[in-house]
Amino acid sequence: MGSTVLSLRIDGELLDRLRSHAAKRGMSVQDYVVRTLIREDFDERFKTAVDETERFYGEEDGEPAAGAAADTPRDHVRPSAGIA
Repeated sequence: MGSTVLSLRIDGELLDRLRSHAAKRGMSVQDYVVRTLIREDFDERFKTAVDETERFYGEEDGEPAAGAAADTPRDHVRPSAGIA
């Protein structure tokens, strides 16, 4: 997979915060931003997979499928350490 250039215009305050976050991790701003985007993309794909699995197994008699918690938010799901 090749790479492509993405140019952004961002606020100076945001850039300072990005530099700070990247420095805490010993990373460049570019690497920090790319890793953050990859993590967010993983989270979205994971949530989609969970939602599709729940739709596949469906609900019976208005009750969630066995093991499913219908009102449990999944926004807290994060990939485990080591997944970039």
